[in-house]
Amino acid sequence: MTRSPSIWMLTAALALTGFATPARAQQISETRVRELIKLAADRAVNGEAATANGDINDLETYKRCRVQLHAQGIVLRDQVPGVEIKTKKQQVCQPGEFLVAEIDAKLGGYGIVPQELEAAIVSSHYFLFGIDVTKLDRRYLGYFIRTPAFHEQVAAQGSTNYAAIRPGHVLGYQIPLPPLAEQRRLVERVDALATKLMEAQSATAEIENRNQELLAASFSQLATGAPRRRLGEIAPLLRRPAPIDPLAEYPQVSVRSFGRGTFHKPAIMGNEITWEKPHLVKADDVLISNIKAWEGAIAVAKAEDDGRYGSHRYLTYVPVARVATARFICFFLLTSEGLYHIGEASPGSADRNRTTSAKALLEIPVPLPSHERQVWFGKLYDEVQAIRELQTQTTAAREAMLPAILDRAFRGEL
Repeated sequence: MTRSPSIWMLTAALALTGFATPARAQQISETRVRELIKLAADRAVNGEAATANGDINDLETYKRCRVQLHAQGIVLRDQVPGVEIKTKKQQVCQPGEFLVAEIDAKLGGYGIVPQELEAAIVSSHYFLFGIDVTKLDRRYLGYFIRTPAFHEQVAAQGSTNYAAIRPGHVLGYQIPLPPLAEQRRLVERVDALATKLMEAQSATAEIENRNQELLAASFSQLATGAPRRRLGEIAPLLRRPAPIDPLAEYPQVSVRSFGRGTFHKPAIMGNEITWEKPHLVKADDVLISNIKAWEGAIAVAKAEDDGRYGSHRYLTYVPVARVATARFICFFLLTSEGLYHIGEASPGSADRNRTTSAKALLEIPVPLPSHERQVWFGKLYDEVQAIRELQTQTTAAREAMLPAILDRAFRGEL
């Protein structure tokens, strides 16, 4: 059986980092969390700025934190004056404590309080736990709560109709607990991998930046000094309204904002179509949303978009053969100059009122180098896009690496 590129890259990356070689599994005993953590006691907020029971002082400013879902950590929510905080009884976070959201825990709403959120406050809908560092390394716990083994324990509590988690649930969870020295060794190994993953991510971002700079510089070189032609002359508007058959299916295509291309939506039955009349889309159409063009909802229809349907909100402009290419036109419309012209053709202030005029788009002056040069630019764009697709696969592989390593670590296989 042939491996997918993502699996191949994941295996190769694991081997390069020294984690792919099978290790002898070590038996790690599990311990109830109640033996390692306990509910944090009430503290005064901001020292003397609050009473001993944690009441908020209206004259002070407080940091409020929140948990991100899917065990992505704890971040600053905002900073507000005490007078704006309605519930005066608050809990105070200390670095290294384990914070669990009562309602969002089943969605991964928990984490370790970072140093920068010292003295941040949370409401009673959060549970704060102090950690017995003589038995449990905080970093070890921080990694364990990101594993499926922990999340499955959280998800198993309570009924599906009531998602809230109680402190007693948390204290009943189990955690593999090797000696502290072994916990720290595992943390160091995972830290080393995480560092490599961050470096790889930075390298990927740098490659993307350079590729974008290459495309922009190449386009500028071709466009500078080139004659200008009206969009309507080189890519006239061509509407292909579809006849409606109540029993037929109409597979849909839409355009993402910010120049992020097309995407597919489920087919709609003819008897479900109301006022949004479908229009046929062909490959190499320049596809423009007339309600989101001003924020870059502009794309070239790909081969896999051919034969799909866009609503009447999508305008299709078809380049004249041997005169203009869809890729060159689309790239121009997504430049700052192109978006300026799009904005001028999209009057109104509120988003829902910024409808782009199809006639005004026809008047946009587009730089037009020779057809051969436009074709060359299209090939360059395709090569860059192929690199982007490969990077997407490697990014998915990298994202799968850390969970795989954590799973092995907590099964005693590192």
